[in-house]
Amino acid sequence: MEFRSPAVAAQQNAKTIAYLTKNLRDPEMGRKQVELLIEELGNAIDQYPDWHPLLTAPPRNGEEQISSLSQVKVYEGNDHTTEFVRGFVTCPYTEDGADRLVDVVSQVPGLQARRLEQPLYSDNAHPVVVVATDVSLEADGTIRSRDALVWFAQQTAGEASGAQVAETWWNIRSNILGSPHGSRSSLFVNQHTGVHMRKILEAMNASGMFGPIKESSLDMLPRKKRDAISDLLIRTAVNNWNKTDGSLTFEMRGETCKATLRDTWNDNQELSVRVEIGKYDLYVSGFFYPSENKITHTDPRGKRELAEKFL
Repeated sequence: MEFRSPAVAAQQNAKTIAYLTKNLRDPEMGRKQVELLIEELGNAIDQYPDWHPLLTAPPRNGEEQISSLSQVKVYEGNDHTTEFVRGFVTCPYTEDGADRLVDVVSQVPGLQARRLEQPLYSDNAHPVVVVATDVSLEADGTIRSRDALVWFAQQTAGEASGAQVAETWWNIRSNILGSPHGSRSSLFVNQHTGVHMRKILEAMNASGMFGPIKESSLDMLPRKKRDAISDLLIRTAVNNWNKTDGSLTFEMRGETCKATLRDTWNDNQELSVRVEIGKYDLYVSGFFYPSENKITHTDPRGKRELAEKFL
């Protein structure tokens, strides 16, 4: 399904307003404050992309991977935190903790922090707003395209020296687009920017600077095709099982498939099934229910070219 930014933004903002005001004695005053924050900081979000200044501006230890605010030492003491495109608000319960957070964050170039007078989350909390001052928003609420592309390219290229494999767009798009996101865009970047991010990543991967390309996610395939792959391999494993051995090997579409099966509760009501080709070149797992001839499964993972043999 296409990512519909306005609808997603409305849902995120409504959820955040409810979270920050439901415990207040005066929720209407709290609502007005959160609406002002949304005006200043952009839409509410779930997770920052790895290249966002809120994650990259604070000092870090060596090549430490930072993917959330909770991993950033500068933000220690944050509590009941809600995140927006340009910044976040956090609600510690002590004034000393709030003042300390403001002092520490304000020393980081590119970040600003301030106390709010209006309580949020709880009447006993002391809200602090942290803003990434270099982040400017387009009319659609996403980060200015040129800035986002520069930050993404710098962050990605900087990881090359320690990389062992090249991750595909489908493996790491959540880290690149932030969350919530669609296939090419998010509340951080519009489709124009997302498409160019993918092109940059694929050019870097093709250069060999990260090492061999690692395929894992099969999200580029439609849901029906992913379901069909898992269903076929699991059913074939069940049909070839002798009901005594815990593992078996079978040939299919020119590939050697290794399967592991067990009766989950020893009552022939549910079979746990895993099928693997190569060393995670393709991997599926799930459950088969004999009485209903029904399968449930997780998403298959592996290499696209191999997976498509089973369609």
